[in-house]
Amino acid sequence: MDKDLRIKSHVFDDARRAPNRAMLRAVGVTDEDFKKPMIGVASTWSEVTPCNIHIDDLARSAKKGALDAGAVPLIFNTITVSDGISMGTSGMRYSLPSRDVIADSIETVVGAENLDGFVAIGGCDKNIPGCMIAISRAEVPAVFVYGGTIAPGYRNGEKLDIVSVFEGVGKHNNGDITDQELHGIECQACPGAGSCGGMYTANTMATAVEAMGMSLPGSSSNPAESKEKTEDCRKAGEAAYKLLEAGIYPKDIMTKEAFENAITVVMALGGSTNAVLHLLAIAHSIDVDLTIDDFNRIQQKVPHLADLKPSGKYVMEDLHKIGGVPAVMKLLLDAGYLHGDCLTVTGKTLAENLADAPQLQEGQKIILPFDKPYRSTGPLVILKGNLAPSGAVAKVSGVKVKRHTGPARVFDTEEEATNAVVNNEINEGDVLVIRYVGPKGGPGMPEMLSISAILVGKGLGQKVALLTDGRFSGGTHGLVVGHIAPEAQVGGPIAFLQEGDLVTIDSELKEITMEISEEEYDERRKNWQAPPLYTKGILGKYAHNVSCSSKGAVTDYFNN
Repeated sequence: MDKDLRIKSHVFDDARRAPNRAMLRAVGVTDEDFKKPMIGVASTWSEVTPCNIHIDDLARSAKKGALDAGAVPLIFNTITVSDGISMGTSGMRYSLPSRDVIADSIETVVGAENLDGFVAIGGCDKNIPGCMIAISRAEVPAVFVYGGTIAPGYRNGEKLDIVSVFEGVGKHNNGDITDQELHGIECQACPGAGSCGGMYTANTMATAVEAMGMSLPGSSSNPAESKEKTEDCRKAGEAAYKLLEAGIYPKDIMTKEAFENAITVVMALGGSTNAVLHLLAIAHSIDVDLTIDDFNRIQQKVPHLADLKPSGKYVMEDLHKIGGVPAVMKLLLDAGYLHGDCLTVTGKTLAENLADAPQLQEGQKIILPFDKPYRSTGPLVILKGNLAPSGAVAKVSGVKVKRHTGPARVFDTEEEATNAVVNNEINEGDVLVIRYVGPKGGPGMPEMLSISAILVGKGLGQKVALLTDGRFSGGTHGLVVGHIAPEAQVGGPIAFLQEGDLVTIDSELKEITMEISEEEYDERRKNWQAPPLYTKGILGKYAHNVSCSSKGAVTDYFNN
């Protein structure tokens, strides 16, 4: 090599490191290899979810790309859990903490093994932000690769995905479909490998990472089971080596402007509410001053253009066929919505990457024109008021109701609230509140897709408002507000709501308020006691360390 590209692995050169080298020789490293940079491949392969079932093969493709480029590639693994499988159960409490376990474990291996760079491959929802937090912390050149979207299922000529099944449960409970019909939807919804197909959290975060410049062009919309996805991984291995050659680090790419590009594309495509939580956490890890208020600033000027599920008709595979995320980004760049001078993992700027990107396919109906958008402003809205002084997140795509006032129906667990819904105890106009399910209170800030989908399936999606200090899945749609902060567990105002209190949600004014007097509020607060924090295992560690959701629910904010 013309120059030494090793950032950390040079520590193995010294005679005192003979024992360390001996260990590496056992895994195939030779004398010649010790002169080369060591590039890790962080794989989230697992058999516990279709999102990740194929990533073992993808990791080997990334390894080949790094090897052919001139590196010593080493595959290692980390965990994944499936939101779709754990949804509506006590297992959902582990979903958000898994993001931090993934980040910590990748950072640990990269640091302990003195790797010079790495490729991280993620599939399911928390893999992507987990990998990106690790990339932010590790301080070596790195590339992220998305495992890709699942193909849609089909039944009676209708496209299906996992949300079709969740909403089918509501239809079944309402008596609108039979046991046999629900079983048919269940069996056809998930036909193979890949992450959930709509603009849900995995596809949202993959898109955000590409817009940020941390993955290769087109990789966020290339399907899981495709030649393009295999090639994404091989090229990512090469790209990691080229970043070492060029001396380009994540901090050079992940600037405030890059995060603004990510938020812009998420708004235009109608992404998941989880993007707010995860982008704040990633920004915190890379020391970028991103706040929850930045989302409203960008939301005001970026139109929602995409007719994608959950509120629209199409899935990510459909977007891929008409030009993919690069075609959308090219459209946005040409219209002045993106910072084109941001550096990316190709070593080129965003504008240079998009110069040769395809235009959107002529006649396509997925991405609407700027003069006839789905909405004139973005669909992710930050609400504030006396119910959420630190903010709450609403997704208003497809929601016709701009203002809703109704009596609070208050539940301290998701199970109690769900039972009330399926037993027809929740009425049109109600404000269904699920609290003590925030980052600390859950613990783990579980998602409420199960109950929100049942409401939609029962025809109540825009007739009952659903509020929580927990989260919603990217597959959730309807009149829902999550991430209410401060959470109930720490004495946020949501803890003091009582049955029948009037609550107002106004998406145009960006307000969420409860109608009780200051005197009554103070009286309720005096009589309130915080429930004991969970203390056992990973959930106990998480509950005691996690920050407010308005700061990204990060776990290295001590005393915050």
